[in-house]
Amino acid sequence: MLSIANLPTDLYIDGSWAKPAQPRSFTVSDPATGERVAQVADAGLDDARAAVDAAAAALPAWRDTPPRTRAEVLRKVHLLMLERLEELARIITLENGKPLADSRAETRYAAEFFRWYSEEACRNLGSVSQAPAGGYRILVQHQPIGVVALVTPWNFPSAMGARKIAPALAAGCSVLVKPASLTPLSMLALADILAEAGVPDGVVNIVPTSRSGPLVDLWLHDPRVRLVSFTGSTEVGRILLKAAADQVLKTPMELGGNAPFLVLDDADVEAAVDGAMIAKMRNMGEACTAANRFYVGAGVYDAFVRAFAERMRAQKIGHGLDEANQVGSLIDAATRDKVEELVQDAVARGARVLCGGERLPGPGYFYPPTVLGDVPADSRVLSEEIFGPVAPIVRVASEDEMVELANGTEYGLAAYLYTRDLAKGLKLAERLEFGMVALNRGLVSDPAAPFGGVKQSGLGREGSWEGMQEYMETKYVAVEW
Repeated sequence: MLSIANLPTDLYIDGSWAKPAQPRSFTVSDPATGERVAQVADAGLDDARAAVDAAAAALPAWRDTPPRTRAEVLRKVHLLMLERLEELARIITLENGKPLADSRAETRYAAEFFRWYSEEACRNLGSVSQAPAGGYRILVQHQPIGVVALVTPWNFPSAMGARKIAPALAAGCSVLVKPASLTPLSMLALADILAEAGVPDGVVNIVPTSRSGPLVDLWLHDPRVRLVSFTGSTEVGRILLKAAADQVLKTPMELGGNAPFLVLDDADVEAAVDGAMIAKMRNMGEACTAANRFYVGAGVYDAFVRAFAERMRAQKIGHGLDEANQVGSLIDAATRDKVEELVQDAVARGARVLCGGERLPGPGYFYPPTVLGDVPADSRVLSEEIFGPVAPIVRVASEDEMVELANGTEYGLAAYLYTRDLAKGLKLAERLEFGMVALNRGLVSDPAAPFGGVKQSGLGREGSWEGMQEYMETKYVAVEW
């Protein structure tokens, strides 16, 4: 049985567990206690090169493997993840801090990407058409791009890896994975599952490191690597985009967010509060899709704020392994300190604290669910990504003003909108400058849907059939017959 006690903590390269070329390791800690969970191998540049060597050698055979065979492997990964759901969920909670209920949901979500792309693997459809001028045919095919580098974040340590690995394997690519140094254990736990499901040696290589910049930069400048996919902050995304330009790599990226949550005057307040709890408190707000700022119509403002604050105040806080707890620890001291700083700034400018508002004593990096009312427009909490359980609420006089405020950001990942009038909601959704809009629901993520943003929130899409296309190159053949 997989557990923290017997979880491999070495590098996973060419189908084997390996020690780093230079014997180094780093500590993974439980953010709820500060105690060490594991000591993990710390890859260097020689290890990064070895991973590329393995991926490049494994690529031709995997690329030429029939789609149905690749599909069956992915389907088995899905089933194995569900069989080991409890073990995988505990690992997520121990390294990330989220409650077990959230970790179980993440594991199911991660597994679903392997099922979805087991189906999509056999749907790599091209086309044949007659050239408009006549005389020949236009044949279009989609071929795997090659070796791909995947850089995953700490906030969904299993799901974000699965969302990249599954479509890459379905397409016929071989993979290099650099998990976040705060949460590498979930990806390492996936390695044996991939092998047991039949992924050939070298097709997936998992290389944890505490020196992410130099290692990823090496991959980005190796001519055998043809794509880098990154989920994380816009600041780091810009750095990777500049580096990727040297080899003209394909760069699907899911970057920062500043999601607005709009509650119109005609909204069902109870439903809006239900949705707000999901959109704000999923993973304690440590999500790029988390509702970051709330714009509420003046007609329902008091009712919404009162009910929302009551629900937030009732959340039970504590270690995620305790089933009774609904709010776990934030990932580290820096994240908690920024949340505290943003709340203090808003209060200093005139915001009212309706619940929460002060950090909790340690050990661990806990911050209580917090609702801020009548937040001034110049508060940092409205313009910066919070990544914590804080909901700043603004009273708004009109729908046009609401849309203008929602769009007034350089980010454009997700937005949430509540109204009883579906036609109005759809019209407003078209005006919102975001890649995803959740209309009358608090959750937007789905493996079957195209996940991604506009503006500074990223490039490309993950999930849906589009997610596999990111790992493909289009080839056109002019044919006469």
